[in-house]
Amino acid sequence: MRSIWNGAISFGLVSIPIKLVNATESRSVSFRQIHAADGGRIRYRKVCELDDQEVAAAEIGKAYEDADGTLIPITDEDLASLPLPTAKTIEIVAFVPAAEIDPLQMDAAYYLSANGVPAAKPYTLLREALKRSKKVAVAKYALRGRERLGMLRVVDDVIAMHGLLWPDEIRRPEGVAPETDVTIRDAELDLADALMDTLGRVDLDTLHDDYRAAVEELIAAKAEGVEPSPERAPAAAGGKVIDLMAALESSVKAAKEARGAEGEEVARAAETAEAAETAEVTELKPRKRAAKKTTAKAVPKETGTKKSTAATTAATKKTAAKKTAATAKSTTKKAAPAKKTTPRKRASA
Repeated sequence: MRSIWNGAISFGLVSIPIKLVNATESRSVSFRQIHAADGGRIRYRKVCELDDQEVAAAEIGKAYEDADGTLIPITDEDLASLPLPTAKTIEIVAFVPAAEIDPLQMDAAYYLSANGVPAAKPYTLLREALKRSKKVAVAKYALRGRERLGMLRVVDDVIAMHGLLWPDEIRRPEGVAPETDVTIRDAELDLADALMDTLGRVDLDTLHDDYRAAVEELIAAKAEGVEPSPERAPAAAGGKVIDLMAALESSVKAAKEARGAEGEEVARAAETAEAAETAEVTELKPRKRAAKKTTAKAVPKETGTKKSTAATTAATKKTAAKKTAATAKSTTKKAAPAKKTTPRKRASA
């Protein structure tokens, strides 16, 4: 990454040569102005109001406009002559807990890189001191023609600096809060807490700019000569009076259902994977087919005639008679034979 500023960190009597590198970058899609009639590029030209002539960049200077409109010229030499000790130095003035820094003061972010091998030792010392103390350093530095306030903290193994707005640059939130008296019930707070718990946490790395992606797709389609079909944006709900309790309850229910669906899908996938790993294949042996029995077809009552009914009755009686005879015969065979009677002997006279 290319450095945008070279200087040193002043840490008491310790001086740490560093290079300043932008820690962020804008990914927004930028546009150029064109003439809608013919597509010609629109450019800005710097013209002097007195002679109506275009002025080159080398001929343009600075001036301060007074309240009455008077312009007071200020040269680069005038600014360079000012006693500014932080012109090339990030001067640490204090170490404070990070909680004492108001997030409203946060501005641009930079990485501080050690400039050269001799700077590695004091750079590492400051980094480890910030880590162990769990504090941030408040510093003053000068950049782009003005003195600024900064906050130094550790990000991974790098010292990062956040530009801070001066306290008098933060506007008071007067007239912003609701002016009417509002009473919030405990039940409403409970539902709000339940909604926050149900929504849970989010990995910020998974979030992305949907609008930028849509703009890039639109540009790609137009570059290929394809006119995309317009999609209607969802209607805004601003200004609509709603039942707060009903909205909270519905939100909690929807969030729970969404979480539940995700959980069920994950559980189902896990069960399927586990079953696939532990399942055993069992070989099925072919079953023996039973002999087919010949059975007389029954005649439906609706279509049967008296003749067929009589025939069926006779056949039934005949079958019953056969079964009775067979049963009697079987019983006779199974019966035990009768015992022989032994004649008694007569007594002699």
